[in-house]
Amino acid sequence: MPKYLCVQRNLVSGDTPSGDGPSPAQMQEMYAKFGAWQEKFKDNLIDMGGRLGDGMLVKHPTADGPFVEVKELVGGYMIVQAETLEEACEVAQGCPGLVRPGSGVEVIEIQTS
Repeated sequence: MPKYLCVQRNLVSGDTPSGDGPSPAQMQEMYAKFGAWQEKFKDNLIDMGGRLGDGMLVKHPTADGPFVEVKELVGGYMIVQAETLEEACEVAQGCPGLVRPGSGVEVIEIQTS
């Protein structure tokens, strides 16, 4: 079954919400939804990945900048398996908190041959 890399991206736009984070009750609700999503798609979830820490851009010495830091563009990743790209997108779209205002998920097939 094909595998897909899902990359969470921070979208540069004016629709990023501001203010405080979710309340404890909202966090519990989100975790419950996340657990239900994991159970529903357990056969598709190969590597839950996670948030990314510090990194560096490796480039040719003559490359000119400025370059945006990777952590400003990519928030996290996971790997799913699915029969089709559309099914992989359905898995990613269903993840609570993954697709929200100010972010999106790029779903890319991992080609092995």
